[in-house]
Amino acid sequence: WPENSHVSRTTIACKCPTMSSACRAIVSAFILTAFAWFRTIVAADPQALDWWQTSVIYQVYPRSFKDSNGDGVGDLKGIEEMAEHFSETGIGAIWLSPIFKSPMADFGYDISDFINIDSTYGTMDDFVSLLNKLKSLGVRTLLDFVPNHSSDEHEWFKKSVEKITPYTDYYVWRDGKFDSNGNRMPPNNWRNFFDGSAWEWSPVRGQYYLHQFTAKQPELNYESSALLEEMKNVLRFWLDMGVDGFRIDAMPYLVEDNLFRDEPLLDSVTVDDNHTYFNLNHIYSRDQPATYKVVEEFRAVLDEYTDRDGNTRLMLVEAYADVNYTMMYYSQETPRAHMPFNFNFITYLNKTSSAVDIKNVIHLWLDNMPRGQWANWVMGNHDNKRVASRFGQDMVDPINTLVMLLPGTAITYNGEEIGMADGTVRWDQTVDPWGKSGGMAKYEMTSRDPFRTPFQWNDLHNAGFSTAQYTWLPVNSNYWYLNLAFQKTCARSHYQTYKRLVQLRSLLTIARGDFSAHTISKWLLIFTRKLEGQDTFYIMINVGTEQETITMNEHFNDVPHYMVVRTSSINAWYAENDYVDTKKSLYMRPKSSIVLSY
Repeated sequence: WPENSHVSRTTIACKCPTMSSACRAIVSAFILTAFAWFRTIVAADPQALDWWQTSVIYQVYPRSFKDSNGDGVGDLKGIEEMAEHFSETGIGAIWLSPIFKSPMADFGYDISDFINIDSTYGTMDDFVSLLNKLKSLGVRTLLDFVPNHSSDEHEWFKKSVEKITPYTDYYVWRDGKFDSNGNRMPPNNWRNFFDGSAWEWSPVRGQYYLHQFTAKQPELNYESSALLEEMKNVLRFWLDMGVDGFRIDAMPYLVEDNLFRDEPLLDSVTVDDNHTYFNLNHIYSRDQPATYKVVEEFRAVLDEYTDRDGNTRLMLVEAYADVNYTMMYYSQETPRAHMPFNFNFITYLNKTSSAVDIKNVIHLWLDNMPRGQWANWVMGNHDNKRVASRFGQDMVDPINTLVMLLPGTAITYNGEEIGMADGTVRWDQTVDPWGKSGGMAKYEMTSRDPFRTPFQWNDLHNAGFSTAQYTWLPVNSNYWYLNLAFQKTCARSHYQTYKRLVQLRSLLTIARGDFSAHTISKWLLIFTRKLEGQDTFYIMINVGTEQETITMNEHFNDVPHYMVVRTSSINAWYAENDYVDTKKSLYMRPKSSIVLSY
């Protein structure tokens, strides 16, 4: 231990951590009792917080979670086989990425039947079985709802092409323009995400249809009241099946400017530049006021079911947007989403970010959030680099500490609990349409495949994900030492830290306590959670590359002489149940975190 360290050990002679743990446990238990004897543990007021506010919501990417039939692709039966992982970890709800019938041009985000299960994942009976299993474990189920577009193989689109009533106006159709030479051109200059025009010509209908994603994903038209009612009935179908809510995909693109005006170039772009999607200022193809009215229509459907039995049906909204647009998804005078996803940690932070940067990003959300609304924290998903790759492996625990102990709902992408990193996917293994659109020269910059590699259950064949010879994406080569089974056997591991953090979320202070953030240096962040009559928490995170030292009572005059370590990152000086002297130096290793309480 460092000289003058304030951490106290019961038996200094016990050099081996495994031998000293028993000794340490005795005195630690005494210390914890001494600090906590006068505190009364009370149940949270059920009217104060709802289930979605105290739960950890866990994103399952079905293709990569668990394969039950040996075809190399994850499925519903596989999720059911491993469902105890959710309850053992303390997960309150899972959110399933799309499982609906699809040609898989964009791996389920191109839906050809909104009320059927794709055979890749199983059957409707498999879904019901999974739902029942999760309910028996006390785990709620959220589905991905993709209202912006369908597959071009959906029956609605086929009938819309043929102008069959009422499907004629279910999609966004426009006549083309003609240049001075009489050549047909798209209706405007809008681009799709994958590069190229956002308009595709239909020779059968004799018009262009809009697609802001691939040409296989035509945009639905919410100016059609019949279409809106169809989509509301999709929600009702799954709510009748027993799901607990939805994560709604790609909301900013739901409604477009009805004059279909050309979008201006960004100020930094010249007329001579190659005009890609990211060179335009998207003031007409997204973030339109009418979008929020559709959100209200969707929320009203969920509330129909909530009002029947008092169990909240949750509505989460995905919106990569300016903070002002994002905050408008929160409920106003008329209920909207319970929460829009908070992607600021993904959008604004990386491995070079300082404690000051992190504090600013936290306050960017909290300070702009409408009064009376509830925050959430998203650190990763299937569209972005994993935490271990974006911030570095040493930052896995500190980042999970942030997402779990900040005020609000914690949202986890499968694999983040064990610190999975991006996999290596060669060009010949690439399946993501974004990756393919970049070509062999650029696919590594555009492909999302590395973020979606199979879950690493153990050190066996294919990391325990599948018995197949080949999996839909290659398993990360580090599976032999980075896997759930191994981390469960370790006293200190990413998983064990994650699990302890989840347990701390059940405490009233973390659920409802006040929050305050402090930057002790450029790299050392400390935030507090306080609630009268309950344990007080000091959460310390060193995001720098050098050790930081702090004497707690020199910075915080309300701390007692001793505080207890509730959990820490695996690279920290201090372990769970150690107690620290706040009048002496506390040492924070680089990229480490400690949770203290009294």
